[in-house]
Amino acid sequence: MRVAVVGSGPSGVYTAQSLLQQDPEVRVDVLDRLPCPYGLVRYGVAPDHEKIKSLQHTLRTVLEEERVRFLGGVEVGAGGVPVARLRELYHAVVYCVGAATDRRLGIPGEDLPGSWSATEFVSWYSAHPDAVTDGFLRDVRSAVVVGVGNVAVDVTRILARGTAELSATDMPQAALTALGASRVDTVHMVGRRGPSQARFTTKELRELGSLPDTEPVAEAAELALDPDAAEPSGLPAAQRRNVEVLRGWAARPPGAARRRIRLRFFLRPVELLARDGRVGAVRFERTAPDGHGGVTGTGRFEEIEAQLVLRSVGYRGVPLEGLPFDPARGTVPHRAGRVLRGVAVAPGEYVAGWIKRGPTGVIGTNRPCAKETAASLLADAPALGRREVPADPLPLLRAAGAEPVEWSGWLDIERAEAALGAALGRGGPVKLPDRAALRAAIGGAGADRRHD
Repeated sequence: MRVAVVGSGPSGVYTAQSLLQQDPEVRVDVLDRLPCPYGLVRYGVAPDHEKIKSLQHTLRTVLEEERVRFLGGVEVGAGGVPVARLRELYHAVVYCVGAATDRRLGIPGEDLPGSWSATEFVSWYSAHPDAVTDGFLRDVRSAVVVGVGNVAVDVTRILARGTAELSATDMPQAALTALGASRVDTVHMVGRRGPSQARFTTKELRELGSLPDTEPVAEAAELALDPDAAEPSGLPAAQRRNVEVLRGWAARPPGAARRRIRLRFFLRPVELLARDGRVGAVRFERTAPDGHGGVTGTGRFEEIEAQLVLRSVGYRGVPLEGLPFDPARGTVPHRAGRVLRGVAVAPGEYVAGWIKRGPTGVIGTNRPCAKETAASLLADAPALGRREVPADPLPLLRAAGAEPVEWSGWLDIERAEAALGAALGRGGPVKLPDRAALRAAIGGAGADRRHD
């Protein structure tokens, strides 16, 4: 049984792992459009979160299994290997392509210069090959982050961190230099609902209180607007701890820190206002609890100065040419991971991860999701295995225009990033900044050619 898994992030690698564990004969090619593995663990986890980034070691053990082959730099769908062709080359294909875009605010001024998605900012400081190269921090003193989840906390924290704290990470040199020269002194993290409904974890929240020369501030009056925050003892433990942290910050007298992180609640963005041809402020409407878990507008407005606006209001899946897609949910229709074309199951086509269930859960949520999909695939294996497929799809992928980067090529990239970090005196690997640099690193002497 030959299976292609499209996507080398946690959902894709966990799917490969589940297949290996449940079937001693299966062979898996893990394809990724980027030349580097690990998906959002490499390109989405903040560089100063070393414990979470260390998950790469777990994913690595799977990708180094003898029955697994990593093939990076393989685009599937538009401009790459067609879905129908991939289906011809393998007994089964599992799509683990995540949710590649952000939800928008849908308000006037959202496309002004200086207004970005949080994902674009994360991609820049994570050296994603598709990242915008610069322009985030130019002439910025005040930033607004719209959203109160963990990604919002991440980008807020990175905006407030200093060069000394980030130099030991794998952040690309250009981003480190720009952040070191940043004049940002205030970051506003704003949610439309109350503190008891915020989606960040207490661990992430508390990190904002441990940043050097930075003071987190919460507004006591806004906390008081939340009836659940007024008496948090009845809240679930996670929300209760969040509220307790925020109440402690609200009760603290102002300090003399160089930077402030202002956590704001019950404010809904209604317009980004232009100043000198770029964003200069955000207009918010004050909201109030509606008694049913949501909020309603009050007709009162407030403007917050900002030369940088990052929206962090959720991810969304995008269609992959050749696969069915539910635009309302941003997912591929499926039944227990089996792709549905209309009402019928599409033989040999499967999904796992965010493109299957939507952008929900933490990294660990992908394990049971992948296991369900793998179980469905293996239950179908007797029928799927009757179809003849090429003994080795790799030459045919190349014939289709793909230029796969095998595991040996990834090891070359790792060595090049280690050498770059040493040359810069950074204390560890430093990510190569773009596709050209990544491709140039491939082919170094002494590479492991096990998968060639």
